[in-house]
Amino acid sequence: MKLSNFKLKRIDWYIIKQFLGTFMFAMSGIILIVVVFDVNEKIDKFMVPEVTLKEIIFDYYVNFVPYFLSMFASLFTFIAVIFFTSKLTDRSEIIAMLSTGMSFDRLMVPYVISAGIIAISMFTLSAYIIPPANAKRLDFEYTYIKKNKKEYASNAQLEVEPGIFAYFDRYSDNSRMGYGFSLERFEGKKLVSRLTANSIKYDSLYNWTIIDYIIRDFDGMYERITPGTRRDTTLKFVPSDLLVSENYCETMTSPELATYIARQKKRGIGNIQTFEIEYHKRFANTLSFFILTVIGVSLSSYKKKGGMGLNIGIGLGLSFSYILFMTVTSSFAVSGLVSPMIASWIPNIIYTFIAIYLYRKAPR
Repeated sequence: MKLSNFKLKRIDWYIIKQFLGTFMFAMSGIILIVVVFDVNEKIDKFMVPEVTLKEIIFDYYVNFVPYFLSMFASLFTFIAVIFFTSKLTDRSEIIAMLSTGMSFDRLMVPYVISAGIIAISMFTLSAYIIPPANAKRLDFEYTYIKKNKKEYASNAQLEVEPGIFAYFDRYSDNSRMGYGFSLERFEGKKLVSRLTANSIKYDSLYNWTIIDYIIRDFDGMYERITPGTRRDTTLKFVPSDLLVSENYCETMTSPELATYIARQKKRGIGNIQTFEIEYHKRFANTLSFFILTVIGVSLSSYKKKGGMGLNIGIGLGLSFSYILFMTVTSSFAVSGLVSPMIASWIPNIIYTFIAIYLYRKAPR
């Protein structure tokens, strides 16, 4: 069948509507249960006078729901496929479709279209919409629940520009003050200038005030010393470059993540694996919707002795193993055993072979 002559039929629209409807139903039901349990777990944190009902609803839960949705959307998709297709199989509708001459490949078309709709929607959410919402959610958590917002840094070093390195003995975001500050300038491997200061204060974007400083300029065997009490200067970094919390990557859109990773690599800063994993995971998750959809249809398109319950059990086992595998490979990337890109795509590669195997065994 030529693509130009392809047209969705009534049966295609039926499958798409049932697929997406089941997905929405499964998503809504599970999210409702999760929210109830989450409220029960955090009720003591919500009952303090400082927290208003408006903040709980609009700052936390309105932003918590999209975050949870993006995290487990592939699982919701898989559950929807298994549940809906198992119902079709139980009612012998799959057999009826195939007996009319429809090929299994043709049967997959509405499923793939539905998976594509979900994949595009989830990628748009996770790459552009959810990160700003995560910023509000995490701010609420740091303020009222976890109370562990990162406001201090110690022994922090970064490359400001090529050949220029800054060092902080410690930095406090509350006072916007750094202590034990030094700024070294190299030409090749040769140190040509070194500034040391008792303290440095952050003013606004890239603007800093250096307090009680000494500048040493080196020229061969000669050294020129220039002391000072206060100096306003421009340094191309901001406090957020020093205060990188564990979940900071979740608050950045995909373009912001790409820019941040490139900038940190240029500065020679390590420990950015979490940011790289988050960046690549957003793209890898997009493919996972198609892989899990193929696995789900292939598993549930023929009757088993255990019926729908067995299909759902096998499907849940595979989907949870996929999520677990993604977590394990991510931990390998954080420890430096594999690259973040490979760690993000390994589960998709392995489960693609599982999908191909099950697809070939599906009824024809």
